[in-house]
Amino acid sequence: MPHVPAERCLSIIELLAASASTMSLGEIAERLKLPKSATHRLLSTLIDVDWAEQDPDTSFYRLTMRLATLGQQFYVATGIPDVCQPLLDRLAQECGDFARLSVVDGDSLVWVAHAQGATRGLLYQPSLNSNTVPLYATATGKAWLATLDTEQALQSLRKNGAFKYADRYGPNVIRSEEALLREIKATARRGYGLAINEAEPGVTAIAAAIRSASDACAVGTVSIAGPSVRMTEKRIRQIAPLVTNSAVEMARLWPLRSRAGRGNLAARAA
Repeated sequence: MPHVPAERCLSIIELLAASASTMSLGEIAERLKLPKSATHRLLSTLIDVDWAEQDPDTSFYRLTMRLATLGQQFYVATGIPDVCQPLLDRLAQECGDFARLSVVDGDSLVWVAHAQGATRGLLYQPSLNSNTVPLYATATGKAWLATLDTEQALQSLRKNGAFKYADRYGPNVIRSEEALLREIKATARRGYGLAINEAEPGVTAIAAAIRSASDACAVGTVSIAGPSVRMTEKRIRQIAPLVTNSAVEMARLWPLRSRAGRGNLAARAA
């Protein structure tokens, strides 16, 4: 059964983390649709355990650095910085563009690491405000969805809001399940995901799934993205093998292993 106070405390943490700024009691209560009295009690609890603090001058609330510290500790404990970051740096240098690593987290993908390989000319540097991957709008999402059966792929898509925010993305973004399923099949045949002017106007990306050595389940993806004017068909053909080879190499050294099921993050491999 759900633990309502715990869920509400987590909702407050997520709200304050999203803006990384202070908020008044009234705004927090209004945004979360909670009574002010209950919100005050929850905030007091978070203050007692050092997850939040109250500004003495304004009485507004903000998070402490505890969340960031724990997140960094967890990230280091996964082994990704030690094992995957050097491989990602090398891929970025070889391709001369922006490299990114994502990991499977339940029914979602989250970006966890990146490297910039462009040193001159047009330089692509995406906004890093959100770590959740839009599955239908990215080469990364397509590469992962192509490793799932049709029902699993559609379930993950729907749990992530389907095409609700399609208008936020580029002119070629996919806007229907039928079109996405066709693209997923093409991705599976091709061996890598491709997005041209989809996640962002003027940007092309290539991505490959990282498959667990133990059960062949996809545990993450690796991708390269750059300006579409530079990412010609010829260059895509040149870069694609580098991306797929990097995915294979990461799979051999992957520091996380899957739980039963498809790709949830688990303990660090021995």
